[in-house]
Amino acid sequence: MTHGERQPLLASTASAPDDVPADLTCAPQKKTLTWISAYILVVSRVIGSGIFATPGSIVKSAGSVGLSLLIWLAGTVIAASGMVISMEYGAMLPRSGGEKVYLEYAYPRPRFLASTLIAVQAVVLGFTASNCIVFAKYTYFAFNVEPTESQHKILALGLMTAVTIMHGCFLRTGIWIQNVLGWVKIFLIGVISLTGIWVILLRPYGDRDALAPGVSSHSPVFAWDSLWQDSNWSWSLISTSLFKVIYSYAGLNNVNNVLNEVHNPIRTVKTVPPAALLTAGALYFLANTSYFLVVPLEDIKNSGELVAGLLFERLFGNQVGRTLFPLAIAVSAAGNVMVVTFALARINQEIARQGFLPWSRVLSSSKPFGAPLGGLIVHYIPSLLVITLPPQGDVYSFILDVEAYPSQVFGLAVTLGLLILRYREPDLPRPFKAWLPAVWLRIAVCLALLTAPFFPPADGKSDVHFFYATYAIVGVAVILLGVLYWYVWTVVLPRRGGYRLEEKEEVLDEGTKITKLVRSYNF
Repeated sequence: MTHGERQPLLASTASAPDDVPADLTCAPQKKTLTWISAYILVVSRVIGSGIFATPGSIVKSAGSVGLSLLIWLAGTVIAASGMVISMEYGAMLPRSGGEKVYLEYAYPRPRFLASTLIAVQAVVLGFTASNCIVFAKYTYFAFNVEPTESQHKILALGLMTAVTIMHGCFLRTGIWIQNVLGWVKIFLIGVISLTGIWVILLRPYGDRDALAPGVSSHSPVFAWDSLWQDSNWSWSLISTSLFKVIYSYAGLNNVNNVLNEVHNPIRTVKTVPPAALLTAGALYFLANTSYFLVVPLEDIKNSGELVAGLLFERLFGNQVGRTLFPLAIAVSAAGNVMVVTFALARINQEIARQGFLPWSRVLSSSKPFGAPLGGLIVHYIPSLLVITLPPQGDVYSFILDVEAYPSQVFGLAVTLGLLILRYREPDLPRPFKAWLPAVWLRIAVCLALLTAPFFPPADGKSDVHFFYATYAIVGVAVILLGVLYWYVWTVVLPRRGGYRLEEKEEVLDEGTKITKLVRSYNF
């Protein structure tokens, strides 16, 4: 069977659910994840450094409290529309792999194109830089150090290096540490979310300085007259802010990546993502409310990635607020680096096992420590480059935008693929079906966000110190690079060499099955 054909997704039908065709269900595998485990997996992935670091840049772009909250609300609705599409795919094709599986199934032709684009995106844009930068910023902030640009980069790169070594050489220890840090992160966002309520309930009409230096317990920012003051309605700036909100919800489809290991995958994929969305959405709304109640608006706009640090400093003073809590946020960012690195390394390993990376035998192996060391190295190299090469300043916002832009292209392809499958295979069982308005909303939003960067801001200025469409150009360049790479190695070279690419299974020494792309001259 060639790669262009839709391959059976189940080697044995013994454990297939009754309402799903045998060839569309999970491969038999040990079921280790309960509903609670799947929920924690999704929530821990969704709640990352975004809510600690992005509100400042969003307020800076939006200009007002009202527009900032409106952007968060719109981003939540957009995230929900993407979530229900993933839920339909997950219930229809309940196996591990997520978007990779869905794109390959929906677009079997041109041969190898979907797989190649996914591989290029995973390798080129599958870096973990933003949370490393947040870790460095909050660490220096906690110790009241004004670092140089080189010191920022060294600390961020040091974290990335330590995480790579930990996951590559000490697998069990790395998993234990990332689980502990995950709970620290959830605790922190809970504290931030409850802060605004605490301020209001403790002194609803009290003295401005009664709580802590500079804390306003009855801020006028939510008065209607000031709520929309200085709003910037430039679609270009709003779109970059929406990218950041969408980034803050990244991971709602995380359970789709591991459905092979989930008990009752269809029920889980239908219930866990909505529960995680409600949890994260409520916490994000309360956290933003806390920022606006405690930290002056101008300070939020100028805070960069340190808005949560300013909140704790104003509430609890220099000793606890400026040192302890920002340090905890830094530790939380480190935990997110561990979780993302853990997942992306395995994606790289699977890409190598399918023959889409060079030196696939080496990169596919789990030797010598029983961990995907090759996948970690593939992940480490672009992370190193993104951390060390760009100048500091607006690099965090730029990285988020560069990561988010191509994801909208893939999101659009996945959504259109859903409509194609409904037309092409209408009898395919769908235990969950996304609402059609949500599907069309997702398509409209993807198109709007993809075109928005090419419309200049009203005043000609961006929220970063370089050309406003740079991140979109970089994102498009990565996708075009993937298309060019696919065309050369699957079309041009085979034609010139008189061969055809075929897939051949091979078993490594430790029992790992990989797929080698070999040249076939007899066709």
